Order: sequence, then structure tokens, then C-alpha cells
Amino acid sequence: MQNTAIEALLDTTPLFTNDTIVFGILMVVLGLIFYTDTIESGFWKNFYKYVPALFIAYFIPAILTTFGIIAPEWTTVSETGVVTEGSSNLYYVASRYLLPAALVLMTLSIDLKAVFNLGPKALIMFLTGTAGIIIGGPIAVLLVGSFWPEAVGGEGADAVWRGLSTLAGSWIGGGANQTAMLEVYGYNQALYGGMVFVDIVVANVWMAIILLGIGKAAKIDKWLGADTSAIEALKDKVSNYTMEVKRNPSTTDIMVLGAIAFGTVSFAHFGAGYMSSFFTDFVNSLDPGMTRNLFTFLSSSFFWMISITTIIGVALSYTKLRTYEGAGASKFGSVFIYILVTSIGMKMDLGMILDNWQLIIIGVVWMTIHAGLLILVAKLIKAPYFFLAVGSQANVGGAASAPIVASAFHPSLATVGVLLAVFGYAIGTIGAVACTFLMQLAAVS
Repeated sequence: MQNTAIEALLDTTPLFTNDTIVFGILMVVLGLIFYTDTIESGFWKNFYKYVPALFIAYFIPAILTTFGIIAPEWTTVSETGVVTEGSSNLYYVASRYLLPAALVLMTLSIDLKAVFNLGPKALIMFLTGTAGIIIGGPIAVLLVGSFWPEAVGGEGADAVWRGLSTLAGSWIGGGANQTAMLEVYGYNQALYGGMVFVDIVVANVWMAIILLGIGKAAKIDKWLGADTSAIEALKDKVSNYTMEVKRNPSTTDIMVLGAIAFGTVSFAHFGAGYMSSFFTDFVNSLDPGMTRNLFTFLSSSFFWMISITTIIGVALSYTKLRTYEGAGASKFGSVFIYILVTSIGMKMDLGMILDNWQLIIIGVVWMTIHAGLLILVAKLIKAPYFFLAVGSQANVGGAASAPIVASAFHPSLATVGVLLAVFGYAIGTIGAVACTFLMQLAAVS
């Protein structure tokens, strides 16, 4: 008990707590990454040949957090013993303001018909990723439980399988589905923080691996025997259109792009507020139980913000505003995406991986099964690595991560990640319920 009290009073204040300073540090990091990525000889050329710049943009903030230079949240203990909690708002700003702005700018020049011409493999890989989460949970419980039964034990509200249900909700759908699982299975909220930590560690490590794979996508596609012609055709079509309308952007062009981006952000937040409020009332009017929780995602303002932004972006792609791609719309969108990536990276403290190590092992085994099934199916149907990566992140990372991975292949592909992630919200709860049922059986076997 005494050790618990000491841990609770541990001061974890980072060197820099002011978001203005932290944002400046992250921008310097991005500037150095992009500068070194343009060096055409020597060490940096060989380095970026194997390690994508997007991965470095994610990894360096994680290192800074690990060494206590910056942090997403912290505890400050004064000399008199007064404890105060602090946190950074950078991820919130990046995900709520810059992400929708990036999505609409990247969608301006999208050819929706060409996206659908990519065929069914994107959806197949997404559903494969979902299946990998559903079966991966109980298999991980069985495997880890055979070595450390206490890791999957617990009684009543403390039962580990109840806590793992929240991971299933998060990794198939998103935050709203995760919260729904917490409510459905009544996991002890005093222990819930440990599950959130596992979610952050395992999901972010897996995202880092996926980003590393992007640098070797051509070799992976060759091994998979994948036909990437449809993806290349879409990329070429967008690139050719960009060249046709390319111009040196004027101040007016930049101002119009700002109006399109942040006007959309404004409207999306406005609409999301009304929609989430309406559906919150609707969901609360349903009888308590499974039916209510199946529709919990509809009360998520983040879900509606992303959905409204995507609809606006697609609608604008049928207007003359799509010519603003020639003024650099997707480039500005990419800047916002990279800022989001750094804010996600700073949430990862590599030094804490050894904490809750048994739960971490469950998560790693679980994610390995998810990845293994994706690789197997991709090999069988000869799906490109793009579909594997985006299909996985649309499940595990959701709407914040899927467009990041998709746009790393090409800005025109960001919409694919968003559409799949939105679909993940819709099936997240029912998929998590199926997974939890199997995990409960595995835990008591």
C-alpha cells in the first residue's frame, strides 16, 4: 500500500509543459526531417531509403517523451505535497482541427469513381483485420493464460476479459465503441487506465511497424504477388490532373485554401455538435443493454466530424474548387497530417512498456494474430500492401490513423482510409461483443 502511495505521488513533469514551446519543438523536428530527406547523397540518402520520413516524424516525439522532455500528460508534486495533473492539448487540436482540414484538402481532387474502381480488396482486407481482432483476443487469452493464469484471471468487475473488451472495441471501431464496452461489461474503472495504456502502447507500436513497411512496399507487393495497377492508375490520374492545374499559388489562393479547410472544420464541428446531441438523445431513449450500445458510436462528435468533413470534401471535388489542387491543396493537407503524426508520437512513452508487462504480452500476441491473418489473406488474394496497411489501421487506429497511413502512399488515397475507418465505427461494438464472448470462454476454460 505504501508503494502505491509513493507511485501516486511520483512527479512526472516533463522539461517543457508549455504547448507553444512543445509545438515549436515538434515543428523543428519536422523541418529537420524534411531537410535531411532532400539530401541526395551520403548517410541521409541511404537512411531514408529504408526508413520513411513519416516513421521518423512519429518516432522522434516518442523518444522525447520517453526521456521526459515533453509529455502528453503528467503529474506535478509541489514541495508541500500538493498534486496537480497537467496535460498537453496538441493532440486534441491536431485531431479535431488539423485532421479535418487535411482531409478536405486532400479530397478536393479525388476521383471517387476511380476510388471505387480499386475493387473489393480494400474491403476484404478491412474485414480480415476485423476478423483478426475478433479471433486474436481469445487466442491471446488462451496462450498467455497457459503460461501466466493470473494475467487473464480476476473475478467480477476485476475480470481481465472485461477489460480486454474495451481493447476490442477500440481496435475494431474507436473511442466510442471502447466506451460502450466499458459500460456493457462493467469493468472496474479503477483498473481501466491499465487497459488504455496497453491500447496506446500496442496500437502505436503496430502503427510504427506499418509505417516502416511503407518504405519497402514495392518489395512486399512483389512477395505478395500483388497487382497494384488500379492504385497506380489512381495515383497517376490525380498526379496528371495536378500537373494540368498546377500554378504558383498567390496570396489569394492560399487564403481560399484556408477558407475551404477551416470553413469545413467549422461547419463539421457545428454539424457534429447537433448530430451527436440528437443521437445521444436517441441512444438514451433506447432500452438499456446491447441494442443501446450497438448505436453508441452515433453519439460520438468525432465520428460525425469526420463523416461531415468527408462528405464536404467529396462534394467539393465535383466543383471548380478542385482546381485548387494546383495551388497546393494536398501539400497543405500533408503538412497538417505530419503535425498530427508528431502529436500521436508524443503519446508514446517507450520506457513504460515494461509496466503491466503481462497485459502488454496479451496485446502483442493479439496484434500478431491480427497481422498474421492479414498477411495470409493478402497473400492468398494478392492484395497490395496498401490495402493491408490501411485495412489494419482502419480497425486499430480508426479515423485518426487510417488516413495518415493511406496518405503516406499518396495524398489522393487518404479518402480510402477515412471511408474504411467510418465503416469500422459502425461495426465496432457488435464485433467487440463477439470477441469478448470468446475471450470470456477462453478465460474460464
